[in-house]
Amino acid sequence: MATATMRVSSSPFSAPPLRSPFRRVAPSRRAVSAAAAGGAPPTVLVTGAGGRTGQIVYKKLKERAGEFAARGLVRTQESKDKIGGGDNGVFIGDIRDPASFAAAVEGIDALVILTSAVPKMKPGFDPSKGGRPEFYFEDGSDPEQVDWIGQKNQIDAAKSIGVKQIVLVGSMGGTDLNHPLNKLGNGNILVWKRKAEQYLADSGLPYTIIRAGGLQDKDGGVRELIIGKDDEILKTETKTIARPDVAEVCIQALLFEEARFKAFDLASKPEGEGTPTTDFRSLFAQIATRF
Repeated sequence: MATATMRVSSSPFSAPPLRSPFRRVAPSRRAVSAAAAGGAPPTVLVTGAGGRTGQIVYKKLKERAGEFAARGLVRTQESKDKIGGGDNGVFIGDIRDPASFAAAVEGIDALVILTSAVPKMKPGFDPSKGGRPEFYFEDGSDPEQVDWIGQKNQIDAAKSIGVKQIVLVGSMGGTDLNHPLNKLGNGNILVWKRKAEQYLADSGLPYTIIRAGGLQDKDGGVRELIIGKDDEILKTETKTIARPDVAEVCIQALLFEEARFKAFDLASKPEGEGTPTTDFRSLFAQIATRF
């Protein structure tokens, strides 16, 4: 895999905008800020910003304030306090209720969706007695409500204001109805995630769908990233990826035309094997087909 120094192409946000477009930028390791080019940086909303991966995406966008104006959507005040309670860019809302997050979506240029239903372990499991734990989803927070209806609501809201791109983070395994993740709490979580992905692909909006492998709480930027299609990566030994790497791919997808209208699986080689990925344009260009 090519790992040349990253170059930034013209932004996918060059179409006539509702607010401010990404500007054409000169080749460099990092994008020249839209503000420096004479315009306001594009506003990017991260939903699920209180989650373990969402927090990283939001933080990375905040660190690139010259390139992006970051917003976050969380469900509770506790989550808001966790990522910056005094930050006016963090909104509280429920993705199942479009009216509750309308203010967060208003005026955005791009949307990064990191919301997901979370299974909970039933009480009483004792690992010393063997067997497997059982899981459940809280009422109203099952995959159908969160991963399908909640994501559909976000896509509809973004489309209604003419958003220029949506990056949606899903999961590998969606080609297998019998995948173990579908059995957790009998939630069919991958089924509902795939339905939302298809809805986004059919929406007409520019999209990037990232189906991440097993998420790991490790440092990012130190591994060679691997992309694929149709769960082929699951047949290999490289099925995992660090959360910061997923977060970085989300942001890089906003910068390159090669990432638009594409869905792909994402994992990485073990640390020390291969060369850490820095050329994201080449990474995205490997996927020629759409959904």
